[in-house]
Amino acid sequence: MSITHTEHHTFPLVSVVTVNFNQSGATCEFLNSFQQISYPNYEVFVVDNASPNDNPEIIKQNFPWVTLMKTSHNLGFAGGNNAALPYCKGKYVLFINNDTEVEPGFLEPLVNLLESNKKIGMVSPRIQYFHSEKVLQFAGFTPFSMITTRNFAIGFGEKDTGQFNDTSETGSIFGAAMLVPMKVIEEVGMMAEVFFLYYEEHDWASHVKKAGYQIYYCGSSLVLHKESISTVKNSPFQIYYLTRGRILFARRNTHGYKKILSFLYLNFITLPKITLSFLIKRRPDLVWAFWKAVGWNITHQKGIVFEMPKLIKS
Repeated sequence: MSITHTEHHTFPLVSVVTVNFNQSGATCEFLNSFQQISYPNYEVFVVDNASPNDNPEIIKQNFPWVTLMKTSHNLGFAGGNNAALPYCKGKYVLFINNDTEVEPGFLEPLVNLLESNKKIGMVSPRIQYFHSEKVLQFAGFTPFSMITTRNFAIGFGEKDTGQFNDTSETGSIFGAAMLVPMKVIEEVGMMAEVFFLYYEEHDWASHVKKAGYQIYYCGSSLVLHKESISTVKNSPFQIYYLTRGRILFARRNTHGYKKILSFLYLNFITLPKITLSFLIKRRPDLVWAFWKAVGWNITHQKGIVFEMPKLIKS
């Protein structure tokens, strides 16, 4: 099976990047679904993020057409994805979670949308939960409130009856699956690796919008998401990185009076409210993780690079 079909001039090359961490089985399931897509022109990079309890070689054995890369240590979501970018030759780059499976015709609508409108800098498909039939996880985002540092996933938890099959501008991108033109990455930069996990795609989308591009949702494309294979819901690990990322996102993307209001909201409403909720649930481990994340943002005031890392082709 030849993966890069250069004879298909009407189908621009798409570089597909997915990150594996201790989930080679899930990655193989993703690749098995991906190799059945109808789009004819793509290359696939699997970045193993220094998995300590996994044998990523099984990926290469089962799918020899994949480029398997191994990092020396865990670079996080942004760093793992960024590691493949210097080697990508595609006009577009598809960043997609390894805990997904795709519909055969999911890629054409995304590519066609970007081909038809050069003002679009990122696009995400409609996302359903894999284990809950036709239940939506994502059908676009509301705009971020830069005071509360919150947005909401449109359609979340709803039964998918086709009500979100439209294509429209959206408040932010969804990191589980996003197609980005290479020229936008070269212009804006790659994802900021300081986040490690969570909020990095929203930070990236914010910078893409600042560069004059639009963020889109494409409802005619469908991806199924096996939520939280790598992380455990309401685990200290998740709470730590969610909280750390949320505060860091506010620091990097608010200015003037909004920065002051965001600081006041986070410190005098969010912090006591979340602390109290974890105490009521008798989860001191989550209280500790939450305040550890707050502490990280306090101790890391200097040395945070607010620019996006530049892409240097190999």
